[in-house]
Amino acid sequence: MTRDEWIAQFAERAGVPAPSAAEVEALLALAAVAAHSSERTAAPVACWVAGRSEQPLERLQATAEEIAPTES
Repeated sequence: MTRDEWIAQFAERAGVPAPSAAEVEALLALAAVAAHSSERTAAPVACWVAGRSEQPLERLQATAEEIAPTES
């Protein structure tokens, strides 16, 4: 089973529409920022928060990047 097939089945059983390809990529980018700027376990929780938020993924991505520590 592919990632997208699994997500589609999970979304259907959860009673929500499956994310679009663009939304999947945006969520993966958000997860990457969370995982690389803190403990890796922040990634799935950040995506959960994003799913509950009414903010667009682009804004949430920007917020995540603001939180990420800058390299000195």
